[in-house]
Amino acid sequence: MKDLFGNALLDYQNGNYTEDLVTSTSISSEDILPLPYLFRDFKDMPNLEQKALKLAKGSVLDVGCGSGSHSLYLQEKGLKVKAIDISKGAIDVARQRGIIDAEEKNLLDETESFDTILLLMNGTGIFQELSQVSEYLSHLKSLLKPKGHILIDSSDIKYMYEDEDGGLWIDTNSNYYGELDYFISYKGEKEIPMKWLYLDFKTLKLACETVGLNCELVLEGEHFDYLARLS
Repeated sequence: MKDLFGNALLDYQNGNYTEDLVTSTSISSEDILPLPYLFRDFKDMPNLEQKALKLAKGSVLDVGCGSGSHSLYLQEKGLKVKAIDISKGAIDVARQRGIIDAEEKNLLDETESFDTILLLMNGTGIFQELSQVSEYLSHLKSLLKPKGHILIDSSDIKYMYEDEDGGLWIDTNSNYYGELDYFISYKGEKEIPMKWLYLDFKTLKLACETVGLNCELVLEGEHFDYLARLS
């Protein structure tokens, strides 16, 4: 990984903001991801994120923390927060912004236990593929303190496969339709492509049941997205 995402966050944090990130997927064309959006305050966050932050309690693990916006809000509310991300640049920025406990780490390498685990901004993305969901959920379950919970969001992207007549052009012989290749470029340089998973709620709930987690729908967004609570 070249860490173009982290480089972009560092540029913005250090006053060198000249360009935004460009993203695309295996089923969608290029789109702009504005860097200021990654540094947003609570009032500018989507309802799903606001709801998740309001439900956070006790000790919190913020998985894929990015620039640390969610962690910063919770820390200012007096909660003990640990922020992790595989991007070194993101962790550098989170620390610069005042996150007390920020660490460059893969979720599967985490061993502490928490009352709340946050996976936001399509939190199921880090599962990468449907075949790995159970492994990640089992690990997340092992990190929960008694009466702890996991707050995770995602989207059912089935709508992206609809034609003008409302029919679906999903290939039933191929992989799960939410498995995508995700591409990032920044300042003309391309990141190594990564796997990214969008998981519909029904599939997430079924996967949770197989590892002994309860899964409840907390809130639905305006565009096929949702927030779930696992316990």
